Amino acid sequence: MAEDSVPAPIADPALLALREQIDALDAQLLSLLNQRAHVAEQVGEIKRREGTPFFRPDRVAQVIAKIKAANQGPLKGEHVAAIWREIMSACLALESPQRVAVLGPVGTFCEQAAIEYFGGAADLIYCNSFDEVFHATASGSAQYGVVGVENMTEGVVTRSLDLFLHTPTHVVGEVSLLIRHNLMRKENSLEGIEAVLAHPQALAQCQNWLSKHLPQAERRAVSSNAEGARLAAANPAYAAIASERAATLFGLHITAHAVQDEAYNRTRFAVITLPQTMATPPATGRDCTSLIVSVPNRPGAMHDLLVPLKTHGVSMTRLESRPARTGQWEYYFYIDLDGHPSQPHVAAALAELRELCAFYKVIGAYPIKA
Repeated sequence: MAEDSVPAPIADPALLALREQIDALDAQLLSLLNQRAHVAEQVGEIKRREGTPFFRPDRVAQVIAKIKAANQGPLKGEHVAAIWREIMSACLALESPQRVAVLGPVGTFCEQAAIEYFGGAADLIYCNSFDEVFHATASGSAQYGVVGVENMTEGVVTRSLDLFLHTPTHVVGEVSLLIRHNLMRKENSLEGIEAVLAHPQALAQCQNWLSKHLPQAERRAVSSNAEGARLAAANPAYAAIASERAATLFGLHITAHAVQDEAYNRTRFAVITLPQTMATPPATGRDCTSLIVSVPNRPGAMHDLLVPLKTHGVSMTRLESRPARTGQWEYYFYIDLDGHPSQPHVAAALAELRELCAFYKVIGAYPIKA
């Protein structure tokens, strides 16, 4: 043995015993997980024969709620929930892999929302725009789609609202993400940045920071934040605003963390699908009903629209308007209601509301993301 070599430290016998115990527990966990997977495959065979949906978000929610209630620690409830969501996603992939259309490329917040909802085993289909996400879902090339619908600081994603108007898909779920934007580029410096690339919503959410720190840099809108990161990886004069995951995927330095103007910056994403793929989820007691309406252009029409809601005690949580593009100064109104159409007071309000509308379309009823 060389004189300058240092002998390896002798592990504490107690530590070795604990490691052996962990190894044995890991073996048991693996065996139990595979037993669960075998049972899931049998469930899949029954669903296939009966023609029932493979993916049941209400069932996922029930299982996770039951597991969290039974959890006695020391693992935290949210960590247990994340583990079980991935277990159920992996088992579902054995039954029938779920094809989910998202805004690409890899590394977008839309992708992150899809993984949070469906788990990491979902088969993601990356699209260049929300138009493509809607088309892939409506055509059946994807079973589900995930699209951004609203940011708490910059408001609605108008293109998504417009696309809901004529699509045969409906909303069956939502994901609310805390969005942290980061400035990234090939060089670990703010010097020499000629253009900042990001989705228009991200640029708007960071406009104060950009005006203060990069006032001379061009703000260039691209199809997604991850696409901006991809382009920044090929040009040292570009910087991108995107997620930490995008920085890792494209080999970029994060030169400034959390550059969004609002610290508590959340975005809602809608999960869409065809009704024949998944029907409207059952009421949970904490639901949202979304609809699009238009009313005749006459005095008091908007007031009349709200009367059924007040009469039946239904709370309106969102109201947005979009031009009908008829050239007659007419508008479509996008409304979110607190409640589910299966509840009598909501059903009564919707029935009266429908009679008042020139156009009426329920685009989804789904559980609210806590």
